[in-house]
Amino acid sequence: MKRSEKAERIVAMLEELYPETPVPLDHQNDFQLLVAVLMSAQTTDVKVNQVTPALFAKAPTPEAMVELSVETILNDIRQVGLAPTKAKNIRRLSELLLERHDGSRASEFRTSRKFTWCRA
Repeated sequence: MKRSEKAERIVAMLEELYPETPVPLDHQNDFQLLVAVLMSAQTTDVKVNQVTPALFAKAPTPEAMVELSVETILNDIRQVGLAPTKAKNIRRLSELLLERHDGSRASEFRTSRKFTWCRA
């Protein structure tokens, strides 16, 4: 059995055993999940879930997020680890999603080859 066949078999077994994997990060859309995952590095999911409501109330979409300054984002996420870098990255991520995908929403990116790792 080839490695790729073995990998496919393992994936099929895992999907059968765990048909729906719970996502511990609170989100209402794919963009929010992407931002929450970005914020979760070096931070607990609990802490991410504590700070994201304020941020997502101001900017639930990439279009809204690019309207916020890095300082505004930073003020909302200051409690997470590496907050200054993450604030810059959240803003830039939002810009890139809009620039490279003609303003499309994050839920449409699943079909893009660049985002094949993102399967919810």
